[in-house]
Amino acid sequence: LEISNLSEKDILVLRLDLTDRSSHEAATNSVLKYFGKIDVLVNNGGRSQRSLFVDTNLDVYSAIMELNYLGTISLTKHVLNHMIQRKKGKIVTVSSVMGIMGAPLASGYCASKHALQGFFNSLRTELTDYPEISIINICPGPVQSKIIQNVFTENLAKSIENSGDQSHKMPTDRCVRLTLVSTANDLKEAWISDHPYLAVCYLWQYAPTWAWWLMNKMGKKRIQNFKSGVVSLFLSPPLAYSA
Repeated sequence: LEISNLSEKDILVLRLDLTDRSSHEAATNSVLKYFGKIDVLVNNGGRSQRSLFVDTNLDVYSAIMELNYLGTISLTKHVLNHMIQRKKGKIVTVSSVMGIMGAPLASGYCASKHALQGFFNSLRTELTDYPEISIINICPGPVQSKIIQNVFTENLAKSIENSGDQSHKMPTDRCVRLTLVSTANDLKEAWISDHPYLAVCYLWQYAPTWAWWLMNKMGKKRIQNFKSGVVSLFLSPPLAYSA
């Protein structure tokens, strides 16, 4: 309101629980009743993970998929019905670079993001009769947020004790700006990350054998740090660098 021409009537805030799928249709209808249309849906809800698979209860994986995957596609389904009627709209889903690679201590999170990538890439092919409905996948690397403070651990009742320094991550406003640029230009997929994380994405895409070797080296060190209680960057020196 302070930096735009918007007024109070141009903003509607609704409480929404992605895991309460029975409420998504009513929430969608509330927005449609207030504004008359939905131009853009940004799916940006989810939680990450910090635990080893062998130590993690299966109900944690169920909760991750319920929130990150099923909750997202549930809300998408109700909004998409409206966009199909209008034959117009944009569905922007915040996935992750973990949706295109694997990483230790985040197997459930990676699985949920891989699921989103597969779903929305498939959905895009089902909407060829609606060329003005855009399916846009955003894959950020590390971004400054509270995602680490709220990660899943090996059981649902346990929270993480030390979230570590977040200053090395991409500032939130830069990630948002690049997401908006990607949305305005109808990019099917955008990797939004600084190096060295972005370099690893390209390596994973074009030289997967080298990527697996590198990930094994980095993963072993990261797991050692995790077990000893040391909070480390995903890429540690000498592999970490700035550009």
